[in-house]
Amino acid sequence: MIIDQATYHDGVRRSCFDLSDSLAEIRSRPGTTDFLWIGLNDPTQAEFDNVNHELMLHPLAVEDVLRGSQRAKIERYDDTLFVVLKTLRYVDATSDVETGEVMVFVGDHFVVTVRNGPLNPLAGIRARLEAERARLLLGPMSVLHAVMDEIVDNYIYVEGELATDLDEIETKVFAGERMAESHEIYRLKREVVETKRATVPLVPALDLLVHNPRTMVPEGELRLLFRDVSDHLKTVTEHVESYDRLLSDILGAHLAQVGVEQNDVAVRQNSDMRKISAWVAIAAVPTMIAGIYGMNFDFIPELTWHYGYFVCLGVMASACLFLYRAFRRSGWL
Repeated sequence: MIIDQATYHDGVRRSCFDLSDSLAEIRSRPGTTDFLWIGLNDPTQAEFDNVNHELMLHPLAVEDVLRGSQRAKIERYDDTLFVVLKTLRYVDATSDVETGEVMVFVGDHFVVTVRNGPLNPLAGIRARLEAERARLLLGPMSVLHAVMDEIVDNYIYVEGELATDLDEIETKVFAGERMAESHEIYRLKREVVETKRATVPLVPALDLLVHNPRTMVPEGELRLLFRDVSDHLKTVTEHVESYDRLLSDILGAHLAQVGVEQNDVAVRQNSDMRKISAWVAIAAVPTMIAGIYGMNFDFIPELTWHYGYFVCLGVMASACLFLYRAFRRSGWL
């Protein structure tokens, strides 16, 4: 749906009732920085077709808007700039990073902002710009800068929250206690990768917008403003990429700790099994002897011998003592 539409004359907002008439009236004044600004939120094809009929946007850009879920990019179609920006939101309750999308068309005296998804990072941007007449006097590119600046500032906030989560995970892993779980590290790594998908592709695109000799951004204040946004974006991407590498190292260290603990458990279990086996072997000798004399045959010579019972007990004790000492020497007991 169309959220808002207005024209800006000498940095002051004016009502816009007919897109075609308003745009024609602005274009009739050569050299003016006046422009038309249309804001859309999850537009249907019919709603966007109505806007496109007046502005004659490039079909490939229109297709990207209607399909959504595009990669962050900045493309130029003749005299129109098409920008796709990924928005991020950090959810405190779950420590998740959610992604949205904003698309911006900047053309001959017009700006179209299109928001896809529930995230609303543009709330208040129009009102803040309308309160700064000098910014609006810079023309439609001032709107693109305000949108990008707001989104990149939010990247900085999300990156800071990820850094806090990373510090907590690192402390748990290297605290010497079994506090961290692998799924926590994987989850944070997934959120870092989600942030990288939003920020990294935008760096070279914004560099071209700032440094390309054929850029649509005029020299002067606007070029400096976009350069500042580019510097902030590069800082965020450098930090996020370092978090990704550090998480890989932390995951490796955690898995190594788990492997050592599992090996220790296996060693203890093996030692316990040896002790059990040794005691079973010691107990087997008197059990075997007692079993022989419990078979109740009529003719067993030792039964008629006066010292047979004591000799039998002595043999059992001697055998058990011999086996005990043998297992002690071998380390089984």
